[in-house]
Amino acid sequence: MEIDELDRQLTHALRINGRAGYREIGAVLGVSDQTVARRYRRLRAEAGLRVVALPNPVELGHETWLIRVRTTADAAMPIAGALARRPDTGWVSIASGGTEVACTVRVPASGDRESLLLQKLPRSPRVTSVSAHCVVHQFVGGAVGPDLHDDALSAGQVAALRPVVDAARSAVSLTPADEPLLQALAGDGRLSYADLAAVTGLPESTTRRRVQELLESRALYTDVEIETELYGFRAPVLLWLTVAPSRLAAVGEALREHEEIMFAAATTGPTNVQALAVCRDMPALYRYLTGKLGTLEGVERIESEPLLRHIKQIGTVR
Repeated sequence: MEIDELDRQLTHALRINGRAGYREIGAVLGVSDQTVARRYRRLRAEAGLRVVALPNPVELGHETWLIRVRTTADAAMPIAGALARRPDTGWVSIASGGTEVACTVRVPASGDRESLLLQKLPRSPRVTSVSAHCVVHQFVGGAVGPDLHDDALSAGQVAALRPVVDAARSAVSLTPADEPLLQALAGDGRLSYADLAAVTGLPESTTRRRVQELLESRALYTDVEIETELYGFRAPVLLWLTVAPSRLAAVGEALREHEEIMFAAATTGPTNVQALAVCRDMPALYRYLTGKLGTLEGVERIESEPLLRHIKQIGTVR
């Protein structure tokens, strides 16, 4: 599949506002709503594009844990599959020559972290080690906001698409009654209000009001998953950085401005920054490591792991 400029513009638009209507996007891009709908369906079918809406851990006070599970050579795929099916996992990927599974786990504020992280993680003689790193501050990506990989839209177009939020309002608390709605939006963040009403059993007006309330209060955020290779990025690599504590904030702010970085956060553990870099190829990764990243003051050590396969990106498993 060939990705053209309009495809890139549409993908960028959806990263800015995942629930923007076809007519709204078309007006910003200068094309008809039918063209936007047709391109969106094509990208979904052929490029793996999907919009999801997820609880915002930053605003809701939830914990995010980065988990590294080292396995024997034959165990990575079944263990990654089991982790991907869990509703509390975010992305799940296989790295390090197929013997390590890396994933994120979300722990609600009221959750039992000991039970979730220790008792429910895979227990098998084929698991050789497990390490868990808690995110203490997120610099870029996901709920914090779009990274700099997308540059197809102008600043004016981005401003026109940016969703309405109430900056002075605290995030609305989620309740057990929201579970069917959250599960549906984690599968497809662009489901119509009529479809969401059918899933929840609530009137469409009630469903519309609740979704808008959750989005405007930032309790929910939208994100986009794609097949990055089709967009010209063939080298996704996990980075584990050791940074001098006094330079942690400065390095995080610098990572926010690196277009190679899709996610970066300060964490607990023997390394204190974890990042996901997505470069066009390995030579581009080399230039990034030896240039922008390697020359940052305070970066003392860099561990890198190429991601071999994504089992789950965001939302639910398809």
